[in-house]
Amino acid sequence: MNLAISVENVKKTLGGREVLKGISFTVATGDIFGYLGPNGAGKTTTIRILLGLMQADLGRLAILGQDINLSETRRKIGFALDPDGIYDSMTAEENLKYYARIYGVSNAGESIARLLDAVGLRDRAKDRVGTYSKGMRQRLALARAMVHSPEVLVLDEPTAGVDPSGQIEIRQILFDIAHRENKTIFLSSHNLDEVQRICNRIALIDRGEIRLYGELESLRQEMGGGRVVIKTAGVIPDPLLAELKSLSHLGLLEKKERNLIFSPREGTEVSDIISLLAGHGVKIEEATRQEASLEEMYAAILKEAEPL
Repeated sequence: MNLAISVENVKKTLGGREVLKGISFTVATGDIFGYLGPNGAGKTTTIRILLGLMQADLGRLAILGQDINLSETRRKIGFALDPDGIYDSMTAEENLKYYARIYGVSNAGESIARLLDAVGLRDRAKDRVGTYSKGMRQRLALARAMVHSPEVLVLDEPTAGVDPSGQIEIRQILFDIAHRENKTIFLSSHNLDEVQRICNRIALIDRGEIRLYGELESLRQEMGGGRVVIKTAGVIPDPLLAELKSLSHLGLLEKKERNLIFSPREGTEVSDIISLLAGHGVKIEEATRQEASLEEMYAAILKEAEPL
């Protein structure tokens, strides 16, 4: 696995408080990686260290296998934070040209036009940013972050304060950036629905420690208890229900109207359960694996971490 970001045992103390307590995680190339946590958990400090704006007290960090303090490495990172660094008195085009000069990008006109087109702002390129909506500003901030063609994007709350339609637009842009532009995205957000929709891997930080980390879908299945919900077309006869309960490997937990909820043992497949029911003449409308939502996972982990 090629790593875009590597964080190993990073610690940071600020004002006598240990903000990061030896955190470790990796972000693979091509990931849309969600970094979650309540206010004060250590997200912003992590981002500042990743961007070289703050030094860690202990630990190792690398971007694309290189020291983050090298200017060569920093040029491979784009970022959009709050404040967004966009100038109200300048047009979108002028803003991007200004940042292109800062990054030493020559002949940027064509790439700027392409970026504005990618974020849906080409028709507003010559309008002053002070006339933009919040969603338009956020989209321009994404374009600004990509003006020097970085390989890794670090985004802090890219849809904060944006209306639902604007959030959908920004999510689609992020998908396109990751999959069409082949970028790696490190996304810090409080919007759990947004993270669940677009991120393939996550880390949850609380009180300076990583509490949950890994592939999102695997974590959802694991925390969902590996349960299987089978919706039947008709009523389950009591004798069959008794038989299902007696087969311990099926792990029948409960019956809710026409739904049967199982927690099968390892080695027992969903197809085994379906075949058994079909053999008894039961018509099946739907069979799904029960997964925990990111919101449920988030709440459960933070509750578990609460001091007694």
